[in-house]
Amino acid sequence: MAGNDNDGMRPDWAQKDFYAVLGVKKDASADDIKKAYRRLARENHPDSNPGDTAKHDRFKQIAEAYDVVGDPEKRKKYDELRRMVASGGFGGGFGGGGGFGSGGQGINLEDLLRDRAGGGGGGFGDMFGDLFGGGFGGGRRGAGRPRPTKGQDLESTATISFTDAIDGVTISLRLTSDSACSTCSGTGGKPGTKPHVCAQCEGSGFVTGSMGGGFSLNETCPACGGRQLLYDEPCPTCHGSGRGASSRTIQARIPAGVKDGQRIRLRGKGGAGANGGPAGDLYVTVKVSGHRVFGRSGDNLTLDVPVSFDELALGAEVKIPTLGGSPVTLRIPAGTPNGRTFRVRGKGATKADGSKGDLLATVQVQVPAVLDVDARAALEAYRIATADKPLRSNLFDQAQS
Repeated sequence: MAGNDNDGMRPDWAQKDFYAVLGVKKDASADDIKKAYRRLARENHPDSNPGDTAKHDRFKQIAEAYDVVGDPEKRKKYDELRRMVASGGFGGGFGGGGGFGSGGQGINLEDLLRDRAGGGGGGFGDMFGDLFGGGFGGGRRGAGRPRPTKGQDLESTATISFTDAIDGVTISLRLTSDSACSTCSGTGGKPGTKPHVCAQCEGSGFVTGSMGGGFSLNETCPACGGRQLLYDEPCPTCHGSGRGASSRTIQARIPAGVKDGQRIRLRGKGGAGANGGPAGDLYVTVKVSGHRVFGRSGDNLTLDVPVSFDELALGAEVKIPTLGGSPVTLRIPAGTPNGRTFRVRGKGATKADGSKGDLLATVQVQVPAVLDVDARAALEAYRIATADKPLRSNLFDQAQS
């Protein structure tokens, strides 16, 4: 058994400068460490650098460093370990063969881990095991407590009206999520039967899997699903999984100004967590119905305003609607071209900061399909009056140049 106690352990880790790997100072704040890690992880992620083995190795180093100094407790013990090694507290640092010190006078890492696995309390063996989260095999101290697990993230779709998207609205959503089986209360066993300790994980709920390259990682036991116990007769409802489906209705607030296709995250509105873990999140994709009159461009509303030729030529004041508010007067200067857009400030959609976008009103000349006698006479008189100013006089000349 002792041969597996230090499975995956790297004695040289105490001599690695994880701060240098992340490019931060030893007294860097947690936020600075997180920012450095995210930036380096994006730059070196294997998905963004296919075939670049150097960046793949660099990504592993970055992840390894952040796993330690990104955790307050691990960082504290790592710093203590570095100070002890630097001051010669182990007889000159790490020696060969997995030991500390040199000349046979140091402390052997395998012995430390073997003592920890055998139940020897306290000492550096506990600190080293706790420092790296127990992910290197060896003793199972504390392994009898299942880890808190975050609940399932859920997805839903909601269709709302154009006006509700502008003003915001509270809607009801019917959700179905994973939960503890109602028959066995999540144990996975047939009611009335007794459990026994899982033989595969020895009651810890986890097994150690190899990641290659000397790394190992605790994984949920596939036999008991992390529940630590097994039943000879599985629950007839969930077939031993301990999980079932539950339905519930929640009230979700859709913020003002939401756009069609926008995905909203509602924290803690997803599935229930396990073993005291937090609830998952709910992601709602919003579909916005169209409007008969208004359109939308970002945080602005759009409106086509039908006008007559004389209103553009002579100028006019026309009333136009606003969404959910009183009409406003649009002043059209004489000689306004068709298709010009006027901006009415503060009559648009709600922005993220609470302010309002604008209403963009575009004037569009409407040509009457039928003219009465007086209107036709007036237009014919206008045609005669402007006959000496043909609009297309230079069209063909410009087309040839």
